[in-house]
Amino acid sequence: MHNNIAEEPQNQVWNQWNARVQREAVLDDISRRQSDLMISWLRRLERRDLSILDAGCGSGWMCARLAEFGHVTGVDLADEVLARAREHWPQITFLAGDFLDMDLPSFDTVISLEVVSHVPDQAGYMAKVASLLNPGGWFCIATQNRPVLELNKLPPPEGWYRKWLDSRELRTLLQPHFDIVEMTTVEPRAKEGVLRWLAAHRVRKVMNALTGGAYQRALEHAGFGWSIVCLARKR
Repeated sequence: MHNNIAEEPQNQVWNQWNARVQREAVLDDISRRQSDLMISWLRRLERRDLSILDAGCGSGWMCARLAEFGHVTGVDLADEVLARAREHWPQITFLAGDFLDMDLPSFDTVISLEVVSHVPDQAGYMAKVASLLNPGGWFCIATQNRPVLELNKLPPPEGWYRKWLDSRELRTLLQPHFDIVEMTTVEPRAKEGVLRWLAAHRVRKVMNALTGGAYQRALEHAGFGWSIVCLARKR
């Protein structure tokens, strides 16, 4: 893959990323925590008849978890990855293509895991989600937490667009269409600064054992998590 996003079709970039890095082979702690939190939100609704869209579903692993709540549609650029996902989960509808250009029906719930930071038109992405949601529909979104990722000094993107957000910027993008019900961060970690020590795995393990998990939750609610996770409702 290349550093210039114009050099390689984005479907091939994400086909390679999903197969090479993770998602098809292994799920990291960050993805699990994002998923667990969103699942807990959906369980509050006590419904099993929802129409759900996973916008930017990657390998489809989250779609499989969402299936307990109703019918799930997964959309992604990674056409080769989705072809394999159809074999694993034939009960889920997988559609390959650019989400912003697709003609889709309406949904009760839209899920978005670490997608908006890779979309050049972020405001357009939010407007598209809102246009597809039924009145009062739910939007569960997770995105990389810019201040924390900057501390971790990640390498440049390899062939894809990247613009991280902080919580204020995410709120600004959501505000025209949604009421924010809950927002937090998950999985605190850093390679630099005080957070490097506060969020060290050994420190978290000891402190969580002493506090019943309250230590990590405090770091997350203070905004030190790797990603921001938000539950919003369409106005």
